[in-house]
Amino acid sequence: MTSIHNTPNATAPPVLPLHRQPGFLSFLLSRLAAVFAMQIQAIVVAWQVYDITRDPMSLAYVGLAQFMPMVVLLLPAGDFVDRYSRKRILQLSWAVQGVCSALLLTLSLNGSQNVNGFYAVLALFGAARAFTGPALQSLLPNIVPRTQLASAIALNSSIMKIAVIGGPLLGGILYGLGGGSLAYSVCLGCFITALALLFPVPIRYAEAAKTLESTAIKRFSAGIRYIRHQPIILGAISLDLFAVLLGGVVALLPIYAQEVLHVGPEGLGALRSAIAVGALLMGLYLGIRGIKRRAGLVMFVAVAIFGLANLVFAFSTIFWISLVAMLIAGAADMISVYVRMTLIQLATPDEMRGRVNAVNMLFIGSSNELGEFRAGSMAAWFGAVPAAIIGGVGTLAVVGAWMKFFPTLRRIDRFDDAR
Repeated sequence: MTSIHNTPNATAPPVLPLHRQPGFLSFLLSRLAAVFAMQIQAIVVAWQVYDITRDPMSLAYVGLAQFMPMVVLLLPAGDFVDRYSRKRILQLSWAVQGVCSALLLTLSLNGSQNVNGFYAVLALFGAARAFTGPALQSLLPNIVPRTQLASAIALNSSIMKIAVIGGPLLGGILYGLGGGSLAYSVCLGCFITALALLFPVPIRYAEAAKTLESTAIKRFSAGIRYIRHQPIILGAISLDLFAVLLGGVVALLPIYAQEVLHVGPEGLGALRSAIAVGALLMGLYLGIRGIKRRAGLVMFVAVAIFGLANLVFAFSTIFWISLVAMLIAGAADMISVYVRMTLIQLATPDEMRGRVNAVNMLFIGSSNELGEFRAGSMAAWFGAVPAAIIGGVGTLAVVGAWMKFFPTLRRIDRFDDAR
């Protein structure tokens, strides 16, 4: 592998419209193909494993098999991303994930009833994903100029929602038409497409390489120290962590659909889709208009709206009100993600982006997993409605506390101030 960073040209490249930036659309389409593959595979492998075992715990093991190696490898992956070619690392991680799709295809064609084989493949898949996240997040600022990074992040995030919405639906259709073998074949094709589209993407905005610490431990600790001493980054990452940890209601949607709203599986699907649709629409808007001023305050307001929307959902017994609440929650979450990711990218020097993005992803993964555990356990102890109410109130409390503890983040005006 070659060194990650290229020395910038003496003459800066002309600033073109975002859609005409060399490689940006190709990068966007390559990521879309890869995310479609991940979403299709996630729904199909869960269905297939449960179809074999008829044991709900097998679904927990499906998630655990992917989550554990990803958590263990995220920090080393971040260090790796800061030392070597991010594009090459992303290509290799997608190639390994494509191999996993091929292995799942082989298991399906052989009619395997041994779920341990599926778990082993998923563990390899999770290990590859640990490198995908930091490489992806760190690569985008090397493809588009700094002045267009916020719009690129918004469009990138919103376009990915297409795969989040359509991937599971397509996966179910493919499984119904041809079983796991057809679905995994499509996943393999998507990963091959992603690799082909990523290959011609030029790296135009990477900074010159700098000398890194001599040992892995020193490199890890340097990244963590940097986050600790940057209130903008620490505040943004921790705000998202605790807001999602306390306020998320996704794990409670099946209970609400069945016992509170009485809408059945179709209503459950609509509630899940409303979150993604709200995020998609808001992401498209942000990609066109963006946020010009008071970025820090906007993020705090967005997280507060997220908590209020979840509170409305918690108290609602009317389906359309709950649906609108989830739509608003998804839109507010997209604003928070947009501001947070932009601030983190702009406030982080290029040679440290891999390690900082790895910590960010570790926090995001932990908040999602632990948030579902928090919601489920509280629902078991107190009931679904009290659990949702406690979560919404907790989110609002976090917003108030973080506005006090991180005044620098609150006072950020323009994104470029993060530098």
